[in-house]
Amino acid sequence: MQKLTYLFFIAGLLLFAGCKDYVEEYVSYTINEPVFMPASEFRSMVGVEMPQPIEKQGKIVFFNGYLYISQPEKGIHVIDNRNPSSPRNVAFIELLGNADMQVRNNILYADSYVDLVWFDITDPAKPVYKGRKEEVFPLAFPPTENGFSIDYEKSMDRKNGIVIGWKKVEKRELVRYYKPRWWGWGGMQEDAMYASVGEGAGAGVGIAGSMSRFTIYKDNLYTVMNNILGIFNLTGDAPVKAREDLYIGFNVETIFSYKDCMFMGTPTGMIIYSMEDPLKPERQSMISHVFGCDPVVVEDDIAYVTVRSGTFCGQDANELIIVDVSDVKKPKHMVTYNMKSPKGLGIDGETLFVCDDGLRIFNTKDPLTIMHPDNVLAHFKEMDGFDVIPFNNVLMMIAADGIYQYDYTDLQHIKQLSRLPIGK
Repeated sequence: MQKLTYLFFIAGLLLFAGCKDYVEEYVSYTINEPVFMPASEFRSMVGVEMPQPIEKQGKIVFFNGYLYISQPEKGIHVIDNRNPSSPRNVAFIELLGNADMQVRNNILYADSYVDLVWFDITDPAKPVYKGRKEEVFPLAFPPTENGFSIDYEKSMDRKNGIVIGWKKVEKRELVRYYKPRWWGWGGMQEDAMYASVGEGAGAGVGIAGSMSRFTIYKDNLYTVMNNILGIFNLTGDAPVKAREDLYIGFNVETIFSYKDCMFMGTPTGMIIYSMEDPLKPERQSMISHVFGCDPVVVEDDIAYVTVRSGTFCGQDANELIIVDVSDVKKPKHMVTYNMKSPKGLGIDGETLFVCDDGLRIFNTKDPLTIMHPDNVLAHFKEMDGFDVIPFNNVLMMIAADGIYQYDYTDLQHIKQLSRLPIGK
């Protein structure tokens, strides 16, 4: 009798399996298809040129009196900043696909989409191209600006060359919808719908763009891109991969070196890694916050994190979050302040600079009271600040319309030194 019941049960399953309802229909969607450049042509387009106007804001690095400014996807501007009151644009490094860079021992390391490129900047006004390491960032693509997915499969096909841009394409494909019956497993509702789409419609993933971040710790260059931490040894004539890539996850956006730790900003929180062994980073902890874009800086065991809305990060949160990281295994949230739309930030001793509604400057002696009127040192509103570097009582800030510099020797009388225009 048990065998007979079992046979009826199996027969029922087979019968039900053959009776699923489905509907077919054509659907239209928009996708970004890649624009390629032959790899040989792409890698030949690198060189040093006469200074050019800065057309768009990007990342900034300061080294030995010079500012290096990335013009996203185009190259790097070299600014003689030995006199912050009168900065001079002295050279331009053509480098397709550049977003990030760092400097060590007069060598400038920069990304060029999928490649890592380096230059000798012993004479900053005359950088010398030294070499290229190919395919170290295989998932690096140009940013998309329309919110549509990319055709990932086509983009990864290297026989077509290097992806240098996108073209928006409208597509129409046949889609089959399956509708489970009332006996559906796992608590499915009768009205639940599952789609099986043709090749192409689901082949892409959204690319946020400019996710790569560089930092240097001891003899190594650390890069974060698309959830991956790369480590390159810099002691030789050319960077050498020091170990296999390490999966970090959480869509890491920024990386900041402090003492023997790396502080990584992600859309959902700050991750701390110990670098006690520089080649074996060990995760210590993560402190979460609302979903939003964020950079991180640390001083005196206090981490400052900004979260902003109005970008691909999604949520409607604009905050400055302060965290005690004296115990990196157990970071403690101290306080959260509301902001308007904070972006980059910098810390010098007890002075905090935040790109928010222009530039805001705070005394952080007591992080719990920095919003008190006595601790708000200055607020400059005439620009849209993007990122800052404080050094030797000079604040260098890149904004949408220029590079602003301020003398903060006297914190009660902070004054603007110069502005180098960006854009028209």
